[in-house]
Amino acid sequence: MSTPPPPAETVTALARRYRLELDMGTTPGTPIWTLVPGVTEFTPKVEPTQQDVTTYDAEGWSEQAVTMLAWSIETTIAHRAHPTTGVFNAAQEALRRASRSFGAKSYVRVRYYDRNGAPDAQEGSALVTWEPDGGGPDEVDTIKVTLTGSGPLVEITNPAAGGGTFAAKTGGDS
Repeated sequence: MSTPPPPAETVTALARRYRLELDMGTTPGTPIWTLVPGVTEFTPKVEPTQQDVTTYDAEGWSEQAVTMLAWSIETTIAHRAHPTTGVFNAAQEALRRASRSFGAKSYVRVRYYDRNGAPDAQEGSALVTWEPDGGGPDEVDTIKVTLTGSGPLVEITNPAAGGGTFAAKTGGDS
């Protein structure tokens, strides 16, 4: 008797699968990962720099080589404040402060990963751009945050990959 083949990849991943965290620790090498709440859009990017390396040996066909990689994250967040005190969320405030700083204070350490435990997790150091979206009196306060990588974006073990299967964490195969 043969074992049935594994199911085909039929589950569509959702954009909201990503979780963004900021290292709020003050001691190098001892991170305190803190959720950046209120993410409404999230777009991680890795863009290659390509250079022409065409030689006569290519017989008229262009050849390219990747010579550098640049990474960034573009995200929109709903600006979160405490319902009683009105104090803004600490992780969001750390991003805002970094965007208005120079030198070492202008960098943040971030990681993002698939909240369902899939093997999709990265970490790196980035500069911050903080751009309030503004709007009319009937709008909510949203901020466009761009994290521009400085140095490598390193693959890490997904912190949410604690056991169990992907289907169990996502509610099945629909």
